[in-house]
Amino acid sequence: MEWGNLFLDLWKHHRGKTIGVILGLFFGLMVVVLGFFEAVFIAFCVVIGYFIGRRIDDNVGFRDFLDRIFNDH
Repeated sequence: MEWGNLFLDLWKHHRGKTIGVILGLFFGLMVVVLGFFEAVFIAFCVVIGYFIGRRIDDNVGFRDFLDRIFNDH
């Protein structure tokens, strides 16, 4: 089996596991290179950026997004 076909098969049938392994490998490398707390901080920033980007992609304006976060219910 070719490498390209292997990766396509993994992506098609085991997408969540593949993403988890890649993210785990990346985080492990960040810990080795930067240290644990720096890697956690970067991962936290990436997660926050993802959620902000997802809200923008869902056509929720940035001001509406901030209003939802800071709105006192």
